[in-house]
Amino acid sequence: MLYRAYSTSMASTFEVLAEPNRRRILDLLLAEERGVGELAHDAALSQPSVSKHLRVLREAELVDVRIDAQRRIYSVHAEPLRAVEQWLEPYRRLWAARLDALEQHLETIDTTNAK
Repeated sequence: MLYRAYSTSMASTFEVLAEPNRRRILDLLLAEERGVGELAHDAALSQPSVSKHLRVLREAELVDVRIDAQRRIYSVHAEPLRAVEQWLEPYRRLWAARLDALEQHLETIDTTNAK
């Protein structure tokens, strides 16, 4: 049952991140927290569009929001991304092992050709 909740949560995170404008917004928020207007300007999107994307990101718990006077300031909330990172770790090790093997093979070819 725990795996199902973890899997559903991660699938939801992937679905949210599949949208390029949401990834762009997260990239901007990674650099620094921002308000909707700043995000709209920097992402070259309309303010209503950014607000809709932020709502989806907030519901997926990928962003945090705080009130500063009349503004809402958004920042990245990394916890759902950590779950994705943990899931990807075995694949990262597999890729690294294969890249290491390729590097060794290429070095062997270079050594053989140098002689």
